[in-house]
Amino acid sequence: MSVLLERDQAFVDDVRAIADGVAAEHAEEVDRDARFPVEAVSALREAGAMGAYVPEELGGGGVSLEALARSCYELGRRCSSTAMVFAMHQIEVVTIARHLEGAPWFESYLRDVAAQQRLIASVTSEIGTGGDMSRSIAAVTPGEDGLASFEKQAPTVSYGAHADDLLTTARRHPQAEAGDQVMVLTLAGQATLTPVGIWDTLGMRGTCSPGFVVSAQFPAEQVLEAPFSQVMNESFVPVSHILWSHVWLGIATEAFERGRRFVREAARRKPGEPVPAAAALSRVMSELSLLRAEVELGLREFLLHSEGDREHLKTMGAMLRFNNLKLAASEQAPRVCQGVLEVIGIAAYRNDSPFSVGRHLRDALSARLMIANERMHAVDAGLLMIAKAVY
Repeated sequence: MSVLLERDQAFVDDVRAIADGVAAEHAEEVDRDARFPVEAVSALREAGAMGAYVPEELGGGGVSLEALARSCYELGRRCSSTAMVFAMHQIEVVTIARHLEGAPWFESYLRDVAAQQRLIASVTSEIGTGGDMSRSIAAVTPGEDGLASFEKQAPTVSYGAHADDLLTTARRHPQAEAGDQVMVLTLAGQATLTPVGIWDTLGMRGTCSPGFVVSAQFPAEQVLEAPFSQVMNESFVPVSHILWSHVWLGIATEAFERGRRFVREAARRKPGEPVPAAAALSRVMSELSLLRAEVELGLREFLLHSEGDREHLKTMGAMLRFNNLKLAASEQAPRVCQGVLEVIGIAAYRNDSPFSVGRHLRDALSARLMIANERMHAVDAGLLMIAKAVY
């Protein structure tokens, strides 16, 4: 095994231990109370996980995207909220690390992420854009003494009140078109978050993601120069869909395993007799296998093009491919959980049962809303009409 593979495996093993020993212990309470999974996130920080993707030369762990994805899966099996917080933080880190050209301040910032285990949240959605991440109303406004500012009304900011720093999309300047966007990194103390509403939701309750009005003042060097249109296609969107889909795969896998334990216990109680639920579970396994294949293929395709062929990631075919990864995974994961619910029956429906999959189903249902599927289907419909190739 190479040094890089050993490093990746050691990291995934550490995260799995945190998932099993910390995240799982508090998952029900995190869900019930809609509270931030502070214990698991603290354990991940202590393990150096927040800076795991930061290159070694910048003081980070230097692990691969594949290791991050596998870690999202392990956390997703135990606590969906912890997994989603971890995934969204890593999306920001990967995005910054892949677009450092001509951005010395951001290199220094990644050193701080690794050394201080800083937690980053993103502010990409905005009231008034109809959920279109590729357009902004808020704009970076130049000020005096090399400072700039913005104000953005965000309908959701995942774990915003618990993050150290924010990575926000905004128009490049007040006269810029809606699609002429940049990303701004604001540190703790540079942004004020005014809550709009509360976070009392069906699922993903521990992500603590209410809306905020975000007002910030910061040095102009904290604007990532690369156009967000480039960053979005080369990194932000495909990495989001890859890591999210691994979280959803973890949720669905754990639901399936609860179904399998139920069927095996039923078989032990009546040895030699047929177990009707076993055939139904086999059908659910087929659904889970399709989900797993789609998620793994999406990761492989991104890795194939992520370094030497980034131009491919900006093609319509690539956009369709990663949009479809999100669509397929977000629709398949709840289907698996619902199938397990039907296999187990009332024991899966009860919250006080060891076979309960209520939390898993509720958390999986959120997948369709993270960039709404109907909006993505509408975008894909337009691309299908004009794309020269879709595979």
